[in-house]
Amino acid sequence: MAKSSMVNRELKRQRIAKKFAEKRATLKAIIKNPDSSPDETWEAQLSLQKLPRNASPCRQVRRCALTGRPHAVYRRFGLARTKLREAAMRGDIPGLVKSSW
Repeated sequence: MAKSSMVNRELKRQRIAKKFAEKRATLKAIIKNPDSSPDETWEAQLSLQKLPRNASPCRQVRRCALTGRPHAVYRRFGLARTKLREAAMRGDIPGLVKSSW
């Protein structure tokens, strides 16, 4: 089980990223727009840099929904490899079968 502080930190990052998503999108649109003047682009870049670091969605870490483990988490299921295997063996995930040959 991951430390609860780490899980809470990830939840905080999600909240902050969601809060600033619209503002980041508008600033990035101004920066990418070729019709923007250099001054507008510069101001947009400065405004983007002033936003909190955790407002960027790339700072979020995918964690297991059950244990909070940050590594070996499958996107499709949201579970770490160990918990995914256990759930598959119990038959909790429809259509997923452990392969054997």
